[in-house]
Amino acid sequence: MAGVHLQTVVSPDGTLTLRDLSLLAGHVVEVLVRDCSSDRKEMSERYPLRGTPVEYKHPFEGVAEGDWDAAV
Repeated sequence: MAGVHLQTVVSPDGTLTLRDLSLLAGHVVEVLVRDCSSDRKEMSERYPLRGTPVEYKHPFEGVAEGDWDAAV
């Protein structure tokens, strides 16, 4: 069974309209409605550094080179 993911806004009268579905007329479907506005708030609280710029002081230097005991 192929799934279809749509995101839309509830109209002021509380109805949803789904357009351009890739399903044939007459097929039985299941509809799950989930409030996405709270998900965005939770994500920003869970990952507070997301979107913060990162600066690399020495991007091409080795890391922990003194920890290796390789024979030269």
